[in-house]
Amino acid sequence: MTASIDRTLTALADPHRRRVVDLLRQRPHRAGELADAVGLTPPAMSRHLRALRQAGLVEESHPDFDARVRVYQLTPGPMAELKAWLEIAEAHWIGQLSALKAHVEGS
Repeated sequence: MTASIDRTLTALADPHRRRVVDLLRQRPHRAGELADAVGLTPPAMSRHLRALRQAGLVEESHPDFDARVRVYQLTPGPMAELKAWLEIAEAHWIGQLSALKAHVEGS
């Protein structure tokens, strides 16, 4: 497993972060909107968003009208890499289970 997949899985291990990812799948959100939707204080949400940014799962932008506002959106790379890794693991286990089935049925 690559280090980037490790970072992705570590970031997604937290249920609050998974909820943020679910919300960001719908559309970009401001940090305050995410905190309200998840039920966290702004400092707690900031820590979770920092972990998601460090894992490369989200990116932050600032609207032209106010540089203090932070808008977050998903980045596709880490999830695509995780999906590819899971597809390889799935293919491996399908092969293993097919071999087991053939062995059991042949006995």
